[in-house]
Amino acid sequence: PSTKIRFTIPTSLQSPPSQGGEAKLGWFVTLKVYDILGNEVATLVNEEKPVGRYEVEFSGNNLASGIYLCRMQAGNYVSIKKMMLLK
Repeated sequence: PSTKIRFTIPTSLQSPPSQGGEAKLGWFVTLKVYDILGNEVATLVNEEKPVGRYEVEFSGNNLASGIYLCRMQAGNYVSIKKMMLLK
């Protein structure tokens, strides 16, 4: 019971170029998995990542079947996706 989680870190401007803003070339990224009760069960990514596409593998071999939440945060962006683990 494993899956690959793919994500992309885009380039974005911190402030408009007319105000002296510059393109950010990376973000501090966290990608964590929680059980349905909100307990953290895995940390897949916890580091600064440059702009680009990434893929990490999540293995649920040591977890019980059920619903899990995958939370990704990069800068101010936060995304939470529901995952179902079946064994």
